[in-house]
Amino acid sequence: MSHLPPVFGITGYSGSGKTALVRALLPELTGRGLRVSTLKHAHHGFEIDQPGKDSYEHRAAGAQEVLVASARRWALVHEHRDDAEPGLWDLLGKFAACDLVLVEGYKRESHPKVEVHRPSVGKPLLLDEIPNVLAVASDESIQRVDVPVLNLNNVAAIADFVLMQTKAA
Repeated sequence: MSHLPPVFGITGYSGSGKTALVRALLPELTGRGLRVSTLKHAHHGFEIDQPGKDSYEHRAAGAQEVLVASARRWALVHEHRDDAEPGLWDLLGKFAACDLVLVEGYKRESHPKVEVHRPSVGKPLLLDEIPNVLAVASDESIQRVDVPVLNLNNVAAIADFVLMQTKAA
C-alpha cells in the first residue's frame, strides 16, 4: 500500500460555504509552496464527459476506465459498474505524491475536519454529530463549543490551523 498524504476535511451543510473555503485555501496553501490536491464527494451521479465525445462513447460502450490525455492535463474516469462505491481511504491511494489533500464531503469518516458554519443558513452545528471536528469556521461568533472558532474570512489563519493539525508544512 502506498503512503497516504496528510488529509484534512472541510465539512458543513449545503450552502454553508465549504467550496468557497476550499477555493480560498488552495491559493493560500499553494502560495506557501505546498502541492495540494482535493477530493470532493458527490451525493449524486455526475458527468465530466459529454455525449458525442469519443471518451464518453468509449465508456458508454463498456470500458471500465477511460484515460483522456493532452499536453496540459489528463483525466481518468473509472466506472464502478456493479462494484460498490469506493471509500475515502481507497480513493486517497489514487493521488500522485502531494503534501496535503483537502477533502470536501465524507463527513462521517475519521479524518480531521473544520466545520464551516454560518448561522444565517439556519442549520445546527454538526460538531457533536460527526467525528473529528477540530474547529468551527464561521462568519459569526459561536458560543459554547469545545473547539476553536476560526474567523471564516481569515483564510491565512485557517490555513495555519490546517497545517498545524496535519504537519504538512
